[in-house]
Amino acid sequence: MSPYRWTLAGATWFLFVSAYGAEPGNEADPLFQNSDILDVRIVAPFATIVSERPDQDEIPGTFQYTNEAGELVEVDIGVRTRGRFRRQKEICPFPPLRLNFKTSQTKKSLLHKQDKLKLVTHCRNNSTRYQQVVLSEYTAYRILNELTDLSLRVRLLRITYVDTEKDNREQVSYGFFIENEERMAKRLDASLVDLNRTKVSSLQPGYTNLISMYHYLIGNTDFSPIAGAEETCCHNHILLGREGELVHSIPYDFDQAGLVNAPHAGANPRFKLRNVRQRLYRGRCSNNELIDATIALYNEKRGAIFALTNKKTAVDDAPNKAMTKYIEQFYKTINSPKRVRTQIVKRCI
Repeated sequence: MSPYRWTLAGATWFLFVSAYGAEPGNEADPLFQNSDILDVRIVAPFATIVSERPDQDEIPGTFQYTNEAGELVEVDIGVRTRGRFRRQKEICPFPPLRLNFKTSQTKKSLLHKQDKLKLVTHCRNNSTRYQQVVLSEYTAYRILNELTDLSLRVRLLRITYVDTEKDNREQVSYGFFIENEERMAKRLDASLVDLNRTKVSSLQPGYTNLISMYHYLIGNTDFSPIAGAEETCCHNHILLGREGELVHSIPYDFDQAGLVNAPHAGANPRFKLRNVRQRLYRGRCSNNELIDATIALYNEKRGAIFALTNKKTAVDDAPNKAMTKYIEQFYKTINSPKRVRTQIVKRCI
């Protein structure tokens, strides 16, 4: 830790000088302009979708919601499953989905400019625990939104699934949309970068350190900002850039994080962690000089972060005390010089 204190203005400037997320960007698409729960209906042959899990061919369906004028809006969609881990039947009997909207029907509506959207679903039917998992992962995204505009927006949904193959049987569950990657790039006036891998030296250091601390906050080790596993770069990160500028590696997919604490999540065997809730800092040693500035920013955002976890949940109408306690432990660590030295600085890679 350096012997001087960072002011908030100085910390923010140091973290984001040259980071285009600090500049005024384009307005978010209508769907992602507020955080109210949106009630929707998805009508499709879900028996086939759940059993066959198509990940290439789309199955026709409709998406319905009521607009502010009280009018029913119905849009034709194509539905397919997505992902790898959660798409496995033994992991999630109800798979995550991707909805492809017929854009000619979405103009001048809440769905304006939406094409293909990832939908995070409840994984298992009739499970209060998995309903909470959806809300916890949604909250993880919202925390990142509070920390930086260079993040994927999300919109919480209360979904009525209507199965056309089972006499229109209905099932209600929570889920959330994740902002389309190309729409995020448009909002930030940047471009998606298609590489097999990149170097730490190519990443914007202030943003990279903020994200390293974010992964530590939520207890996530299932990521790489510079390389992919079986896919192209990067593992649970998206590369975003501008010509002649350093790249930003933007995280997504937090179901393996300790903050979310999903039943299907497991501790990363590579790091010999006791359980998924055990934190491990995976920040880069080359960015250690930025840790003080990063901590200053996290302390400034503390109230906004706790406001998210202290909200009454849609599941049991009570704040998520486990999430709040987990984040309290994070703040105890980053505000203890000894713990910062032993658990963060000395654990860098």
